[in-house]
Amino acid sequence: MRRILPCLIILVLFASCSEYQKVLKQVDVKPKYDMAQKLYDAGDYKRALRIFEQIAPKYVGKPQGERVMYFLADSYFKRKDFNMAGYQFERFIKSYPKSDKVAEAAFSGAKSYYKLSPKYSLDQTDTDKALMKLQGFINTYPDSEFFAEANDMAKQLTTKKERKAFEIGKQFNKLGEFNFDVLRSAVASLDNFVSDYPGSIYREEALYLKLEASTNMAVNSFESLKQDRLKNAKDAYKVLKKQYPETQFIKKADNLLEKIEREFQNSSDITATK
Repeated sequence: MRRILPCLIILVLFASCSEYQKVLKQVDVKPKYDMAQKLYDAGDYKRALRIFEQIAPKYVGKPQGERVMYFLADSYFKRKDFNMAGYQFERFIKSYPKSDKVAEAAFSGAKSYYKLSPKYSLDQTDTDKALMKLQGFINTYPDSEFFAEANDMAKQLTTKKERKAFEIGKQFNKLGEFNFDVLRSAVASLDNFVSDYPGSIYREEALYLKLEASTNMAVNSFESLKQDRLKNAKDAYKVLKKQYPETQFIKKADNLLEKIEREFQNSSDITATK
């Protein structure tokens, strides 16, 4: 039996492949439809997809067309070809807006774009598209069984976008320690981040970095601009302390405040002697 079993498996696989190749060459679409359905149900999405691609144009406008188009899109999804899956699910929704599968297709299409979203440091065009699709699904199908998963994916993508925006400001601050123009970009970038993402997990650190950048910018300013900028830095300290009274950056922030106060005094003394 140990010798016979492998031979039987090989024979079955060979027969299956032969049948598949035979069906591919047929002109009649019905055997192809049946074979594609059989392969799809068996989880053989690669071979099923090849047949669905062949027969989909021939089923346009026919009763089976809805099933063929859905299985075509889902086969792409199961094969992890998320670019094609997203495109095909969109086509399905436009072609069959009243289908019972529309909600599931909308979710799978949005999830396809979610899968295409790159790491935070790269261009986030696909992330923006995924968020748009997920938000559309969430708004349209609040009672869907996929609602919670869609919400979770949207939160992950939002956090990714927040991190990208935060890292830009953080990098400006790091590079701007000895570069006044870059420091201005750091302050503006971090200010925009705090405004655009009020609930971000990076907000506390962004407020501290804004204080740090504002302080460095003020200290390195021309005397005529120094006092106004020191005041802005001190305001940044107050905002951090007000919103995060027990901030993890308290020691560094207090050191910066002392630096601001010293510079205020020095600047006032210089002004008074003129």
